[in-house]
Amino acid sequence: MSVSRPTMRTRNTVLTPSPHPLSALVGPLRYACQRNFAQLSTVKDLRALIERALSQARTQGADERQLEMMAGELHDVDHPSPEVRKAALRRVLASIVAVGIELPGELVALAGGAGHPARPERSDASREVEGPRHADRPEPLGYARDRRSDAGRVVEEPRRRRNRSGTPPTSPVRSDRSAPQAIAGNDGADSEDDVKPSVLSIAPASGPLSTPIGKLGWRTNPRLLATLARKGMNRAGDVLFLLPRCYEDRRRMRKIAQLRPGERGVIVGTVKSAGDIPVRTGRRQFRAVIGDETGSVAATFFQTGPWLKARFPIGKRVVISGELRASHAGREIPHPEVEPAEDLATSSVHFNRIVPIYPGFERHEQRAFRALAYRISERFASSIEEPLPAELRTKLGLVSLSEALHGIHFPGDEDLPSLNAHASRAHRRLAFDELFFLQLGLLLRRQGIKTEQGIPFNVGPERVARAQAALPFQLTRAQSRVVKEICGDMGSAEPMNRLIQGDVGSGKTAVAVIATAIALQDGFQVAFMAPTEILAEQHAQTLGRILEPMGFKVGLVTAAGSSRQKREVRQALGSGEVKVAVGTHALIQESVQFQRLGLAVIDEQHRFGVIQRHALMSKGLRPDVLVMTATPIPRTLAMTLYGDLEVSVIDELPPGRTPVLTRVFIEKQRPRVYEAMTHELQRGRQCYVVHPLVEESEKVDLADATQGADRLKELFPIYRVGLLHGRLRPEEKDAVMADFRAQRIQILVCTTVVEVGLDVPNASVMVIEAAERFGLSQLHQLRGRVGRGAAASHCFLVAGYARSKEAADRLSVMEMSNDGFVIAEKDLELRGPGEFLGTRQSGLPELAVANLARDGALLSVAREEARRIIECDPVLSRPEHRGLAKALQERWEGRLALASVG
Repeated sequence: MSVSRPTMRTRNTVLTPSPHPLSALVGPLRYACQRNFAQLSTVKDLRALIERALSQARTQGADERQLEMMAGELHDVDHPSPEVRKAALRRVLASIVAVGIELPGELVALAGGAGHPARPERSDASREVEGPRHADRPEPLGYARDRRSDAGRVVEEPRRRRNRSGTPPTSPVRSDRSAPQAIAGNDGADSEDDVKPSVLSIAPASGPLSTPIGKLGWRTNPRLLATLARKGMNRAGDVLFLLPRCYEDRRRMRKIAQLRPGERGVIVGTVKSAGDIPVRTGRRQFRAVIGDETGSVAATFFQTGPWLKARFPIGKRVVISGELRASHAGREIPHPEVEPAEDLATSSVHFNRIVPIYPGFERHEQRAFRALAYRISERFASSIEEPLPAELRTKLGLVSLSEALHGIHFPGDEDLPSLNAHASRAHRRLAFDELFFLQLGLLLRRQGIKTEQGIPFNVGPERVARAQAALPFQLTRAQSRVVKEICGDMGSAEPMNRLIQGDVGSGKTAVAVIATAIALQDGFQVAFMAPTEILAEQHAQTLGRILEPMGFKVGLVTAAGSSRQKREVRQALGSGEVKVAVGTHALIQESVQFQRLGLAVIDEQHRFGVIQRHALMSKGLRPDVLVMTATPIPRTLAMTLYGDLEVSVIDELPPGRTPVLTRVFIEKQRPRVYEAMTHELQRGRQCYVVHPLVEESEKVDLADATQGADRLKELFPIYRVGLLHGRLRPEEKDAVMADFRAQRIQILVCTTVVEVGLDVPNASVMVIEAAERFGLSQLHQLRGRVGRGAAASHCFLVAGYARSKEAADRLSVMEMSNDGFVIAEKDLELRGPGEFLGTRQSGLPELAVANLARDGALLSVAREEARRIIECDPVLSRPEHRGLAKALQERWEGRLALASVG
């Protein structure tokens, strides 16, 4: 791993030949194909990327035959079938190789198999169990095709109820594994969120752990083999790296009367009755009544069949374990784990110890999987190669990886709360591994970025002064500090890759305008990408007012407008007439070409997928990148998510911004909200009223924005009420916003489309309906739409009657603090990183053991140790670090390829 020096440039002249246009595809394809296409389901817009690369390649006279072959794969690149998509991408890789572009080794291997027809992959385990299905027993779990690699741990995608549009509803990724409430109440199949790959959980591709489960030398239950095969768990390592989600204490049995609703326990009783019962939906459930000398409890199953009746013969003594619930039908344990009582005296795996409960398996499947996990951990845990240097383990007091893996499956006399909080010694070791290798990889990636050639902009005092003079106000001290940091980056021959964090209204856009003006004065173009058309339009107006007097034309690139308008602005951008392109996702379309892109600015960056950000960057020759977020990112999350970016924080509000007074009201206090609105309206102010829905939902009992607007028209007849939401046509949105800015609309009823970027200084009231349905950071964003003028402003959070204590505690944070970073830390603690960011494509690493809200101190230690190792051994070539290099390659396998996107 030698590090070459970047090629020197003059200020505006590149002394190296232009790369082949198809080389821009290597990064996205490596991300999509890594670990045998494990991330393929999260990758969007590959077809658009390939189309643009093909178009550029044709203009440079590339091999037309190979380009035509690639073009023929475009339809299948976005095919619904994963196997068809995989085959198409293999053939695309083969064409890239054919035109002489060097690919990483893992992509070359995939390209080598491009000629084979696509067919579903089958494991040795699945072949062993092929045969007639058992008609007397339903499938234990119904799973869609999993997203995993042969080298990775299982990631199931449960079949989920579809919405009206026919697409599966999405859910955020949760990384919180410590909260007790996440453990309680999960009696059936675990959700997709409970089983996922992490930096830690990549089993080695070779060695003993690669042994197929069906060839371990002992007989495995064929039904379990079939279930594992469907989940993609084919090898011993897949089982060893599937970590328990919680534990049960089976060192003593409980009497039925001792159990309390919400508690988990293990009881021994006799079957009093068993059979099917009808339910209101017209279907039937199975219910068995189990009793002992202190009382009785029902074991209920939401499906039925002969196999269930066979497990509960009348008079048989059984052991059942699970969570007790109180229902209208009495005390019950839904979907308990059931075993014969005679096993109590003989089974050391399932009783008389603390036993693991695994994610992704129903209660009746736990016993068989636990037995398999026990045998595999006994046989293979000691075979794990220790990646951490002995000196590091001793320094931090970490147990060995073998001891941690064995102890996390079958702990000794550990403290049960510590195990369920993922705070045991074994959990600490595995959590450190996750965080340490994540930081090690990001630091190596940052080191790689520093060796790439960038654009050394002229950031002389006269250039910076001219850029600042264009602003109609003076910068704050915090803004000036960040501008200085940006100028340092832009003046370097290395590419800038900086994140600007700043609270709502802190002036991030002004800083980005200065960076834009510096790039423009050097003869380069700038792309400014925003997540919504409303925000893009506002940025275009702001940039136009500031930059066009300096002689730089600004163009708006969105999906809105006539075909002629869109064609004209694209032509002007390609010719260089338009210097600044402001737009939404439309900026990354194939038809949008830049003559000389030097700077990419991405606003509210976490709303864009990594592929979209890479697509924008690929439109120039390694342009500088400035990403901004008004969602304050807690320190631990920033260290994890942006470990390879330089981070600037604008921690000072411009003068004239007034604090917003926030109050929480319940439904019956709504008249007080309307009184406050009336008072502000009479003073000539304006109001926002935000709803979480656009139209009435059959499943969620919430007032929708449309009904809310109608009700407010009746309550405030002398004021004009407007309605704004994402389903309006662009011209309708523009008209509503123009009327609100011009004060022709006094009350704007809207959805979260106004969360970012809307600036109406006369608006002094923000009412948020069903506030308990929003995250704290989102509430803080919405609150930032008011208080933008000199007038005192108010935010009223209206919560439903049924708000929980958790919701009340969350909303009280909003009353107590206007500090976005304080709110973000609390939001991260309460909701977990996945829901905090609100998107699977945020770039957030998936952590199975570590918890960013809990393990901040451990993350700091991991980062410091990783930095120390990289400083003394930048390429991990020392003998004591070879295990680190090997583990890093196995666990990341190219996932750092797009890290520089931000």
